[in-house]
Amino acid sequence: MNVDISTIFQIAGIGIIVAMIHTVLKQMGKEDMAHWVTLIGFVVVLFMVVRMLNDLFQEIKTIFLFQ
Repeated sequence: MNVDISTIFQIAGIGIIVAMIHTVLKQMGKEDMAHWVTLIGFVVVLFMVVRMLNDLFQEIKTIFLFQ
């Protein structure tokens, strides 16, 4: 399992960009669009984390089952 710090920076970057877009849209009065942007950003980060967890569980399986 190869955990890069770049993945953490990608997640942080997505969070910062989503927060900026959310703020701009909310200031423009488009709160529903701002909420959709936040939801989409959350889903993207969730998929990244799920992929990392899958790699972790595969590594644990390999270690303990000697495969």
